[in-house]
Amino acid sequence: MKKIVMADRAGFCFGVKRAVDAILEALTAGKSDRAVWTIGMPIHNPQEVARLKAMGLQVAQDASEIPPGVKVLIRAHGESRAVLNALREKNVCVIDTTCPFVRRAQDLANALSEEGYHIVLLGDRNHPEIRSIMGYVDGGLDVVADEAEAERLPKRGRVALISQTTQQEERLAAVAAVLVRRAGELRVCNTICRATMERQDAVRALVGRVDGVVLIGGRESANTGKLRNIAEMNGLDVLWIESTEELDRGWFEGRETIGIAAGASTPEWLITEISNKIARM
Repeated sequence: MKKIVMADRAGFCFGVKRAVDAILEALTAGKSDRAVWTIGMPIHNPQEVARLKAMGLQVAQDASEIPPGVKVLIRAHGESRAVLNALREKNVCVIDTTCPFVRRAQDLANALSEEGYHIVLLGDRNHPEIRSIMGYVDGGLDVVADEAEAERLPKRGRVALISQTTQQEERLAAVAAVLVRRAGELRVCNTICRATMERQDAVRALVGRVDGVVLIGGRESANTGKLRNIAEMNGLDVLWIESTEELDRGWFEGRETIGIAAGASTPEWLITEISNKIARM
């Protein structure tokens, strides 16, 4: 029997839980026979998405695939203004569950670009959240993944730095330190969400208490990837899995106390299922 130490913060954050609850309500409302759609994966967890699809959720790759008159849930990552306008033209019922932290980043990007700032977004340029924020910028825009990419940006007069909500504060500070030398005026907006920081701190708190960490979360989850980086930077051995089938018995040999952490898109039912199996190993 393994001893389990659960991270203080693990699993669904407020924004993801609200989005999933809205999908479940739309699927089970019984008030309408209209289908329920999302554009892209509603959350970065394939097991939970499979469960929702089994209940009737339809997933499109872009707005052009959405048929008229259906229900369309805007996921926590948000969507650009162009996508929202395209949906309204289809006369669909839009259920907007954009995370409040993402909405704040969108609003800041819009307001600061209108004020004449060149916007620099810190994050993954291919992530749906970053793409949604980009859709609110009317002027100049760059996306950087780290301080090395920020070093390659040209010098500008007025620059505003806005972060993807799942970034680490240390990286935001490092990029800001680079940009302050490359801008006549720099505005730094800390748009990292509180839930992200709480989950990162919870992983750090496992250091010295466990022999290794099982990290549960989708491979496409940015916040889960950051949790792995933080754990490894603090000397923790990490087994990153999406499901019970990926539990490697060899990894557990010689480890008595196992920490469990989970990304913000990981459902509680999956955390419980994996924790129970580990406890029996």
